[in-house]
Amino acid sequence: MSWDDVFWHVMNFLLPAWALALGITAWGSLQFRRQTQIRWIWRWLINALAGMGVLVAGLVLTGNDGKMATYGALVLVCATVEWLLQMRFRQRG
Repeated sequence: MSWDDVFWHVMNFLLPAWALALGITAWGSLQFRRQTQIRWIWRWLINALAGMGVLVAGLVLTGNDGKMATYGALVLVCATVEWLLQMRFRQRG
């Protein structure tokens, strides 16, 4: 396996976490546009890191990547992280 193959395997492994984090962050920005105080790029980065952790944990626990249980956990974790960020940093009054 060449280094190009390794690079593309890693990118394809992490892409669901990055894409989901971007979608959830964009939705959160539209849904709570006046409440949040943290910039969207930081929210996206935190969601992406949490999602990558879920994907790695799913790979370690199940032995395979791409299991539906891992993707379900990915959605739940990213949505929960975005919700916590929105509730923690919302403006008062």
